[in-house]
Amino acid sequence: MFEYGRALLEALLFAAPEPLPPRRLAEIIGLEERAARDLCEDLKREYERQGRGLQVVEVAGGYQFVTRPDLAAYVAKLHPTRGGGNLTQAALETLAVVAYRQPVTRAEVEVIRGVNVDHSLHTLLERGLIREIGRKEGPGRPILYGTTREFLQHFGLKDLEALPGLPPPAEGVGAAPEGQGQG
Repeated sequence: MFEYGRALLEALLFAAPEPLPPRRLAEIIGLEERAARDLCEDLKREYERQGRGLQVVEVAGGYQFVTRPDLAAYVAKLHPTRGGGNLTQAALETLAVVAYRQPVTRAEVEVIRGVNVDHSLHTLLERGLIREIGRKEGPGRPILYGTTREFLQHFGLKDLEALPGLPPPAEGVGAAPEGQGQG
């Protein structure tokens, strides 16, 4: 039964277009959630032990097959980028502000970055890396932005807690401009 369960799990992870949460795997296979998680971890260790071309990773709240990082350059040659490409430095900086400060408004991102971020926000929304998550109370009720599950997948993060810690700001960085309060 264990081998069959592992084979079934392998088929599900292969066929799934996005990470499968242990709860969903448990529903499909007919196991307790803890057993589904244990089965995923076992499959993950097995692939690592065998040095296979794929690995099982826990990302964005679920499990997924991905290419081993040391083989990714070869796989990239199979599917050359057709438009879209990589994010610009400006978009990455904007994404970092949203990820670490969410929920955050466009104006708050602009204060931190010191530039207009309309184009970067549009690009990030279009790619599904951020989304509108509500409106801030106050004048104009500006849109609040936050990251998406696609953001976690794109960067291989299990959850937002997996974001690396920020270094302390350099002296004078992050302070409110003279005459302006923080808020």
